[in-house]
Amino acid sequence: MKILLVYPCSPDTFWSFKHVLRFVSKRAAFPPLGLLTVAALLPSDWELKLVDTNVEPLEDRDIAWADWVFLSGMIVHKNSAREIALRCAALGRPVVAGGPLFTTGYRDFPEIPHFVLGEAEDLVDALVADMRAGQVKATYRATAFPDVSRAPVPRWDLVELRHYVTMPVQFSRGCPFDCEFCDIVVMNGRVPRTKRPEQVIAELEVLRHAGWRDMVFIVDDNFIGNKKRVRELLGALVDWRERTRPTMGFLTEASVNLADQDDLLDLMVRAGFKKVFVGLETPVTESLEECHKVQNSKRDLADAVRAIQGAGLEVMGGFIVGFDHDPLDIFRRQFEFIQRSGVVTAMVGLLTALPQTRLYERLAREGRMLADSIGDNTAAVLNFVPRLDRTHLFDGYRELMRSLYSPENYYRRVRAFLAAWRPCGPSTRLAWSDVRAFLHSLWALGVLRRGRIAFWRLFWATLIVRPRKFRVAMELAIIGHHFRTVAERL
Repeated sequence: MKILLVYPCSPDTFWSFKHVLRFVSKRAAFPPLGLLTVAALLPSDWELKLVDTNVEPLEDRDIAWADWVFLSGMIVHKNSAREIALRCAALGRPVVAGGPLFTTGYRDFPEIPHFVLGEAEDLVDALVADMRAGQVKATYRATAFPDVSRAPVPRWDLVELRHYVTMPVQFSRGCPFDCEFCDIVVMNGRVPRTKRPEQVIAELEVLRHAGWRDMVFIVDDNFIGNKKRVRELLGALVDWRERTRPTMGFLTEASVNLADQDDLLDLMVRAGFKKVFVGLETPVTESLEECHKVQNSKRDLADAVRAIQGAGLEVMGGFIVGFDHDPLDIFRRQFEFIQRSGVVTAMVGLLTALPQTRLYERLAREGRMLADSIGDNTAAVLNFVPRLDRTHLFDGYRELMRSLYSPENYYRRVRAFLAAWRPCGPSTRLAWSDVRAFLHSLWALGVLRRGRIAFWRLFWATLIVRPRKFRVAMELAIIGHHFRTVAERL
């Protein structure tokens, strides 16, 4: 059997990093971990080919080669996924589609004949048997969450690692919290399921032996959802690092109560973690309570950020405007909090009602739903009727993003972060691509672009006063170019 696995093209979003990929001579931020994992579940004697359309074009000859096309994607990939499915149908090749986009929205794709809904590990054997028998069903639906301790090592050999900035590895699925707007519970449940530490080490070893020496994104819904198991993993990662001396660094996502766990913070830094994305959402307590963000609502969020930064990790923050309890001055309050706390990478989005979430169900009951989510909450699109005036919300959001990512405010935020951050833990390697990106930035940011004076102020102040933090300052300056471009296009 010949299987073509296809990943749709990602639009230009906050997390696409498209405007800085050329700085580092890469084609995409991450490879498609879901498809690589599914590939590892398929029979070893089947012929597999993977086309990530963010890296290379999908040719008609690729589709014609295949007996079946496996298509995956997220909500943000909807338009590209439909285009791919229509091309496959026109060339007479059947499609099996799975992943978050199709799990909650498969009815929007009448051109696709077969779907795998939910996590695939417990469904692939039945799908393979039916493919061999020529009797493939319309849908295969997961009835329980699979045991991820039986998940295989992804088929990294199907992609060219050199085309990507970061490699994704998963330790756990699920989150113990139940935020109203979040679809993690819908997709992966509230009980975090974890791999064994030796599984994660085995995946990292495959990457290390394949020549990967840069950042690895632990793509968990909440890395510290199961604290006992994460302590075991971190201990194993520390031992592995001492034994093999890898140059990889790690980043991940975690809830804000990480700030309360001094031992976890210490272990993460020793294991090589450099960054953590935290859903901070809003400084407005009433809005946090509205969305049931209990882990955030009874603490000083700025103190939590400083605790994580002081331990040696950069905090990347997620923020939301558009809650029912947001006051008229929410944009000013968000701006002041983000600037003061030094959250350099601040993803601020309009509240979005994702399919099957409690927020979606509540708004539907209230008659306030307008449309499906496009999967990009930084696109200045509302899919429901807000309590705040719609024009005020749109105008305020655009102004907030442009203010946050204006060169003066952005570089000021970088300096606030550098003042609070304590660099520690193992060093990551300095690759030639990093040097090339730095040299490119001197011309692009220091000569060509608006904000030249602010850039050189950051450059010299960091080099003279905080030379140990200079490399991180320049990396943040380069990434800021992408965020500023996205903000200016809103």
